[in-house]
Amino acid sequence: MASLCLMVRYPQWETVPFHLIWAALALFYGFRPWRTGPTLIVVLAVMVATAAALGVDVRLGGDSTAALAEDPLLAIIFFAMVWYTTHRRVAAERSRRRITTKNEQLLADQRRFLQDAAHQLKTPITIALGHAELLSAALASASPGIGEQEATDIAVIIGELNQLRRISEHLVVIAAAGDPEFLNLEPVALDRLVSGLITRWRPAADRLWRLGPVSRVIVPADRERLSLALDAILENAVRHTRDGDVIELSVEDGDPERVARLVVTDTGTGIAGDDLPYVFDRFRSGRAVPARGTGLGLALVDAVVRAHGGTVAVRSEPGRGSEFTLTLPSPGRLALPAAPPGEGVMAVGDAEAASPG
Repeated sequence: MASLCLMVRYPQWETVPFHLIWAALALFYGFRPWRTGPTLIVVLAVMVATAAALGVDVRLGGDSTAALAEDPLLAIIFFAMVWYTTHRRVAAERSRRRITTKNEQLLADQRRFLQDAAHQLKTPITIALGHAELLSAALASASPGIGEQEATDIAVIIGELNQLRRISEHLVVIAAAGDPEFLNLEPVALDRLVSGLITRWRPAADRLWRLGPVSRVIVPADRERLSLALDAILENAVRHTRDGDVIELSVEDGDPERVARLVVTDTGTGIAGDDLPYVFDRFRSGRAVPARGTGLGLALVDAVVRAHGGTVAVRSEPGRGSEFTLTLPSPGRLALPAAPPGEGVMAVGDAEAASPG
């Protein structure tokens, strides 16, 4: 409209605003393509308006004949551009939808495969493990010196079958993490949760188990899934430490950031700097770890924490230990759930005094 007014006001310079009209029209169309009907109406309106302005100048003896001839040519060029742009946009959108649908299908197929494979492995592994344990018990009751090599072999078999069972269980959890119904959220008191974990893990490994600074924080979480993730971190900490090393659990209130942090630190061997970016990848284990893990424990931690809308990070220095921090959303004050039997909050001194060694 401004260019049209300039054409009428300054007919001797009308060529410049005349071309600006079409340039502006092309620019506006490029931001958001219009439907065919509105496009035709606008282009026809521009053609009529500019032709009228140029026609007035021609009638008054002005030199606008060439510009008047350009009017339909510019309309043709604009329609060619419209067709090309629309065609490319439609093709790109169709390709994007096709790729998105294919990727979603691939992810769904991968998740379904992991779940099916893990479930199918679970039954034969359980059966084989039961038979191996029966054979081990039978050999243990035999006369001394008989079947020692067989007993060793069966112990190896039992260890490998237990490893396979843990892998299948972790695969099921990781594959299900993308399911909207993966979590059963409830108010979880993190101080009770970590004290209960120390109580459970203390007899399992000869470490100095400590309860660090603990804030009384309640978050919406799936208690079972979150405990499974913390168990995976503690299993990793035990594997990277020796008898007498320290493993400490802490809870930090991140208010006013509206987050809570679960921190697990140890004084073990640590993680090499080259391995740090990959510790949460599936089937990835540190190169310097003598005890073999499943390679899925920390991947499970990452899947569970992400499902809660949180993040997990690690800091480590070889020879000085590691620190894992789970950051969970803490939307505000929640009602404190009733404490399960035997799950009271343990004082720091009690945790250290009760630790073996």
